[in-house]
Amino acid sequence: MLTSLTRSGTVELGVGRPPWTQRERELLRPLPPPEEGQILSIYGASDPLSWTSEAMITNMIVLLCLSALFPVLMGTEPNPDCFPATDCSDVNAEKSGVYTITLKDGAVQVYCDVVSGEQNDQGHWTVILRRMDGEVNFFRPWESYKKGFGNKELSCIEFIHQLTRRYKYKLRVDLEDFQGKKAYALYESFSVDSEADGYKLHVSGFVDGGAGDSLSPHNGAKFSTFDKDQDLSDDRNCAKQYYLGGFWYSACYATNPTGLYLWAKDHDGSFNIGATWYHWKKSWRSLKSITMKIRRVM
Repeated sequence: MLTSLTRSGTVELGVGRPPWTQRERELLRPLPPPEEGQILSIYGASDPLSWTSEAMITNMIVLLCLSALFPVLMGTEPNPDCFPATDCSDVNAEKSGVYTITLKDGAVQVYCDVVSGEQNDQGHWTVILRRMDGEVNFFRPWESYKKGFGNKELSCIEFIHQLTRRYKYKLRVDLEDFQGKKAYALYESFSVDSEADGYKLHVSGFVDGGAGDSLSPHNGAKFSTFDKDQDLSDDRNCAKQYYLGGFWYSACYATNPTGLYLWAKDHDGSFNIGATWYHWKKSWRSLKSITMKIRRVM
């Protein structure tokens, strides 16, 4: 009868069993007990038992850590102020004003409207265009509209595209005349394609707030400026011919928020070069203010 090593020292082997190799003896040799205060070291070990021990110990440590953190993780609400805002829906604002939001290309300042809207959609509007007075010149080239100018008057077209390609948005257009009368138009869906597609406009779902629908005729139009003619007219450049700003001109327009800003005393409505919204009063008379703003659809 042959004998070999066991944890207790020997093991009986069956008759005819060849002698144990040196490697087999090493594998059967008992592991030395760890010194006090130490965990079994297995890094660099080739023993399968050692690797198994390390995996078990590592898993136990991870589970213990997670079990200790679980109540904290489950009981803590994320603070929205710790995350970068992607539009005015993420801005915890109590009053309208200029705020910083972040997209993939960096931070952008925009005007957030926290008061406009009806019962179910009040506030959280990101203003993309605002005509309030004649201080800002809107007769600008393509690059100016692409990159934007000011943080209250116009958001850059590229920024509008980046927003509306990520989320669904609705559009609200607020109007005011020089007599103080107000109206609005709401569109349940609004988006702008990429520059490669001409920043084409997509708008639908008109809801009348007294202003009538002057934007649907522009649906499907590409953005145009005096130096980049993409309108739907075959014989003219709408922006250049009428000294207008950049807009989604069809052939040519039913609304033109970026037209010349004409005070009431300077414009009798006989020619359509002002900041207009025709279907409100069936008139080309320039308005005191036109504001376009978008809100994320939850």
